[in-house]
Amino acid sequence: MRKNFTLTIFFIISLGLFSFTPKTPNPNPESEAITNILLNYTQQKHKRLLVESYLFVSIKRQRMYHMVNNQIVGTYTISAARNGAGNKLGSNKTPTGLHTIVEKYGYNAPKGGLFVERRFSGKVSKIHNEKYCVGSDDVTTRILWLKGDEPGLNLGGKIDSYKRYIYIHGTPEEGLIGVPSSEGCIRMKNSDVIDLFTYAYVGMKVLILNE
Repeated sequence: MRKNFTLTIFFIISLGLFSFTPKTPNPNPESEAITNILLNYTQQKHKRLLVESYLFVSIKRQRMYHMVNNQIVGTYTISAARNGAGNKLGSNKTPTGLHTIVEKYGYNAPKGGLFVERRFSGKVSKIHNEKYCVGSDDVTTRILWLKGDEPGLNLGGKIDSYKRYIYIHGTPEEGLIGVPSSEGCIRMKNSDVIDLFTYAYVGMKVLILNE
């Protein structure tokens, strides 16, 4: 009897009905690429970001990543400038380099609320989910104003991100999110910028790269 039981167990294992090798999930190629880019960049230029909570904007991917300890904990699809990356005043391009959130606006504004000079106008914009251009670079729902941290790149003179009024903000043109379409700012879906606004704080770092 013992011999037959042993043969049966051997036969089952040989058929592969039992597996003792743990399965590991396939790695996320996007996540690996982003963490590698940031690891190399931050080790060279901004080592403190390796242990901080910060935002990384990838102009190439039209994505924003919330990074904590060099790991992606949140991802948003965004729209950067239709003119690409650039830091000069009047270029209508999205500036690169390290930035800091220095001001926040819109704590009590409704979703879709239209802002004029960072003040809620009292009007609520129609949100377009189709690829539709309203004809103006409207700012809606929430605003996070960025200041450049790197003199000669995005701070001072005619390359100053703060003086260029570079924001992270909502847009009525949600159908264009994921497509470069702003005049320099970082556009987000209105629900996404509300979510971001809940944890993004004055003093939080924002790294923007054409990667």
